[in-house]
Amino acid sequence: MVTLENIKCDVAIVGGGLAGGLIALALAKMRPELNVVLIEQGQSFGGNHIWSYFATDILPEHRWLTAPLVTYGWSGYDVKFPAHSRSLDNIYYTIESERLDWVLRKNLPASSLMLGREVKAVSPRLVVLDGAQRINAGGVIDARGAADLNHLDCGWQKFTGQLMQLSEPHNLTKPIVMDATVDQHDGYRFVYVLPFGMDKVFVEDTYYSDKPDHDPRILRQRIAAYADEKGWKVERVLREENGVLPVVMGGDLESYWNSGSGRTAKVGARGAFFQAITSYSLPDAVRNAIYIAEQPSLDGDKLNVVMRQRAEEHWTEGRFFRMLNRMLFRGADGADRYKILERFYRLDPELIERFYAGNTTTRDKLRILIGKPPIPIGRAITAIRSKKK
Repeated sequence: MVTLENIKCDVAIVGGGLAGGLIALALAKMRPELNVVLIEQGQSFGGNHIWSYFATDILPEHRWLTAPLVTYGWSGYDVKFPAHSRSLDNIYYTIESERLDWVLRKNLPASSLMLGREVKAVSPRLVVLDGAQRINAGGVIDARGAADLNHLDCGWQKFTGQLMQLSEPHNLTKPIVMDATVDQHDGYRFVYVLPFGMDKVFVEDTYYSDKPDHDPRILRQRIAAYADEKGWKVERVLREENGVLPVVMGGDLESYWNSGSGRTAKVGARGAFFQAITSYSLPDAVRNAIYIAEQPSLDGDKLNVVMRQRAEEHWTEGRFFRMLNRMLFRGADGADRYKILERFYRLDPELIERFYAGNTTTRDKLRILIGKPPIPIGRAITAIRSKKK
């Protein structure tokens, strides 16, 4: 049996997905004197993902971090509902996981990148890997996937997405972020479309559902039917992504935090850093990466304290979004859930921008709630007050 040599470093990041990768890149740029180790269980960083975001999701002074990662960008996007359609001008970007992997390999030394390693234990200053190899770090950051979601009150966003090579141009000039004109199944259903070049298109069939059950076979059939309806001739499927994400309505943040590596600093889904309604974590991942790189001390215990406080602040700020989730999941019948988003997308474009960025103002919240509700008022009030059973 080969005994692997133990490693010493300043910062060990466990999980080489989006959140962990962005921290590694921020430290490489802002704190080049540090010895950073990024550990990933898979064979590439980032996994198999496509992440998208609006330009306004990220502060101008932070955009240097994501700029090298962008693979596609558009000047605006469309939404489509049974009662209306709309074009909005907010710039929209997409990052592919392959690009994140490439940028990490370009900007960090090979000695900092560990792939195909299983993590056995994590604590504020220690990571134990398979083969009993130990990484002794000044500070450890846990950037793996979600902790124990049983501590949270969740609905579910589940999806299958396919990047398709077409035999002819698709004639799209911008993304369709929500096409809810499709038949409604299993809660709120919409199709998400990204035009990649002239003859490639990414089509994702998405559901806001009460249950996490996910059958990609059915969704593949619906994606094929959607493409056929658009007149697109599919030559082959280039990639496929499947996912089930929590849409949080409430819960116990302290128990959730402690369920994932206890007193170790956490980011991404592990630390509940995501927008409660969209489940997207990229804006928070950018903010956290910059924040961590700016810390005067990256000691493991101090990192845990500041990141836990940050998670608590984020949880408090997300209270309004969790209330809206309860309205969506418990105030409306599944087939009528689209009406809530249909009404939302009639609002002011700048309000919509702030909403997605997680910067909703008090006036925005009032504007979202005031007016004739798209669901019965009694059910809406009951839903707002509801808790996990």
